[in-house]
Amino acid sequence: MNMKDHILTALKEQFNRWEELLASMSEEQIAAPHFDYNWSIKDVIAHLWAWQQISIARMEAGALDREPEFPKWIVTLGEDWEDNADRVNALTYETNHEKPWSEIYQNWKTGFLRFLELGNKIPEKELLDGDRYPWLKGYSLAFILVASYDHHQEHLEKLTDWLQEHRS
Repeated sequence: MNMKDHILTALKEQFNRWEELLASMSEEQIAAPHFDYNWSIKDVIAHLWAWQQISIARMEAGALDREPEFPKWIVTLGEDWEDNADRVNALTYETNHEKPWSEIYQNWKTGFLRFLELGNKIPEKELLDGDRYPWLKGYSLAFILVASYDHHQEHLEKLTDWLQEHRS
């Protein structure tokens, strides 16, 4: 298995773990505040989706060989948005907290599948080349894929730890 396939397989497994976990929970459990900042699982999924949109913009740019076109909502934060995750997270919460679970979930799921699709489209050589896309400042698109995996894993671990503590 080449590196690209390895990364995409891991992301698909991550997606499946989230799908299984979310399917096992009621909408009440998903909407109840449990985490840092009084976030619910729904808020965490909205948070993952927000950052996913940024990653999708980068992957689309790689697939189309152009500069990334970031979502309008992120651009409203100014040019330094990448240096201030707290501002991005606060805006994400404000924008999505009142939205219904079905919309949040569908956005995340559709985005995750689009992200995988884009990863599949980009040749491995271009995916792994840290010098290929100057706007990534030395990072590769493979790094973007792995960072998304890590971000989802971080929140999955927090969620599963919380569930274990509260099921005992």
